[in-house]
Amino acid sequence: MSGLRSVCQKSSADPTWVWARGCAVGVRVLLVFVASSALACALFRGAVNQSPELRWWLFSSFGATRLCPEMLKRAAPLRLTPGGSVVGRLYPNGCQHRVDEQRRTVSLDFTGTGYAWTPIAGRVGFSAHAGVEYRADFRLEDDAIYVWARAQRLLFAPEFRVGSIENRLVDWAQNQTPVGYLTNTFGAQIATSQLLSGFTVVRTDEGDAFSLGIIEPPARPRQPFVSGGKDRLLVESDTAEIRVEQVDFIGPIVIEEQGQSVFFKYQKTGPIAEAFIWPRYEADAWREQLQLGAVLGPPPGPASMSFVLNSGVAEEQRVSLPAGQYVLVIDNSSRIGRVNPPWNPLNAVGANPVVVSYRIEIGDAS
Repeated sequence: MSGLRSVCQKSSADPTWVWARGCAVGVRVLLVFVASSALACALFRGAVNQSPELRWWLFSSFGATRLCPEMLKRAAPLRLTPGGSVVGRLYPNGCQHRVDEQRRTVSLDFTGTGYAWTPIAGRVGFSAHAGVEYRADFRLEDDAIYVWARAQRLLFAPEFRVGSIENRLVDWAQNQTPVGYLTNTFGAQIATSQLLSGFTVVRTDEGDAFSLGIIEPPARPRQPFVSGGKDRLLVESDTAEIRVEQVDFIGPIVIEEQGQSVFFKYQKTGPIAEAFIWPRYEADAWREQLQLGAVLGPPPGPASMSFVLNSGVAEEQRVSLPAGQYVLVIDNSSRIGRVNPPWNPLNAVGANPVVVSYRIEIGDAS
């Protein structure tokens, strides 16, 4: 084992953290480990792939302490059905991890707040608390690193608490059938199914691709679009469903250097809609107010950029921004921006959704 550690240490003088995302009620769990130089070293790959002891040592030594800090940086998509479109997001705001050397597992206990659209209550704001024990593993391939997290057990029953309900007709019934349905079905069921399904992250030169469930090489997680160009870093790729009089917050999008652009490739179905980019601090404050039950309206500050989303063939928008953190907001409402969804008596029960498949990348502005 000491010889293998020596190989590892020589190959990882400047480690590049590899992160992965897992979900508790959709929450992302981030696994960070191993050096980027390992991809170019066949001897190192073979030693790692053949040694469960070395893989565990790499993860527990280099990755475990980075789990919570990385998880707190990102939002997690929520879906009503496995493989369905995103209908909301959870934003982690607290996390603790514990390494069990004897069992070779990592336990995560995390909290967060978020929003989601439901057919019963419209937009719902909520808080969540969940904990799960994962058995982590990875494999080094010629052109990719596969990271797996296989759930071992729930630490406790996931908690899902409703904070605000858009449809006031069900607001009075917080301890009765409507909210009981939301808590038991949308909260606990989604949390449990996503926790227990495990997850796979595939790291390549293009960035990290995430999928619920365990995917073995050479398969790759499904994405709506392939990369739009060389030297672009993938931020997120998914399909979101935004109902009438709703907005969706995608991000954060981090511009680390001057001279970089956001590339937003999308294909949309449904009525005309609009996209905005706001600084993260403004978008986060706005989102938190909506989660507490505020009436939908624009934030106090102007957007950094906006553009209309057309239906039909795939399009790409390039937006040059100063270094900083941003959130992309998709608007399907009559209260923000220049375009309004068409009126329909069935809008209140979810008619006329906007469905957007998208890929967000960071790359050179030139």
